[in-house]
Amino acid sequence: MTENLRPSGAHSTDQDPTSYPYASPSAYDGTAYNSAAGGYPPPPPYAPTNRRKAKRPVALLAAVAIAAGVIGGGTATLVGRLNGQDSAATGSGGAVNGTTVSQSSKGTVAGVAEAVSPAIVEIGAASSAGKSTGSGVVITEDGEIVTNNHVISGAQQIQVTLSTGRTYTADVMGTDPDKDLALIKLRDASGLKTATLGDSSKVKVGEEVVAIGSPEGLTGTVTSGIVSALDRDVTVAKDDSGSSGQGQGRQGGGQEWPFEFGGQQFNGDTGEETTTYKALQTDASLNPGNSGGALINMDGEIIGINSAMYSPSSSSAGSGSSAGSVGLGFAIPVNTLKADLDTLRAGNGS
Repeated sequence: MTENLRPSGAHSTDQDPTSYPYASPSAYDGTAYNSAAGGYPPPPPYAPTNRRKAKRPVALLAAVAIAAGVIGGGTATLVGRLNGQDSAATGSGGAVNGTTVSQSSKGTVAGVAEAVSPAIVEIGAASSAGKSTGSGVVITEDGEIVTNNHVISGAQQIQVTLSTGRTYTADVMGTDPDKDLALIKLRDASGLKTATLGDSSKVKVGEEVVAIGSPEGLTGTVTSGIVSALDRDVTVAKDDSGSSGQGQGRQGGGQEWPFEFGGQQFNGDTGEETTTYKALQTDASLNPGNSGGALINMDGEIIGINSAMYSPSSSSAGSGSSAGSVGLGFAIPVNTLKADLDTLRAGNGS
């Protein structure tokens, strides 16, 4: 039990210091205070203790506030989404940044897949030549979807299947065969999950990436790897007319979409009308049906639209089977897409 050494009566500030009430020898462990010195005695033991106790909660609150300020940017989006209060702009006039990777999952394939997969769709295109399967990336919540031109070229009907399994009919908004890009629009769609378009100029060789698409009709397939090269000159057919490929993942025995690289043709004859673009090269596994899907960095941003892959069996004479990816895939840089979006929306592609 601590004894209160302060006298019960308050003292005034003009009190004579030589008659200070703490001069009793017993008040300071038997040591008498020399009143003739004219100074005040040392402060009682409990005074600094009380001051320290008063300051500790304040210091603790300040530390918590600083910590909250540091992590607040990473948690605000998560909290808002859990409460259904996402305040991000969702206008249909532009690409919506609708996918974020949580701080705890950032940098992991699982985190990227969870965040971006809802914005990747399967595209089924039917024409007089048969049916083909490709992929696409949702960029507005009312159903604008980016894909490769060769996925929907010549299609008479386009069906799109979301990651939820829901199916929509789509119409072509615009195509750009020179860039192998196309923009389609779902009918009567709203509230869709959308992808974030990144900046392909910042991509570096060796950077980890994730590819999501529908190879062979297997919706939502996720593979991973690295960017293995930049600015590869890849040549593809402008459309499926006159080419043996007849579209990506064409059913009925057709080959994969043909392309040229380094003066050699792969996966079939590209035909007479071709176009060449600078591509990102990746060793993430791409297979027939991945065309039009997303190449994604570890922040969950789209950095490329997958467009071509090398299949060794197609270069073997007399081979009728399709081989899988051997680590040579190519994607159209997303900055090429961003520069072309207004043209595609206007339906004035090259």
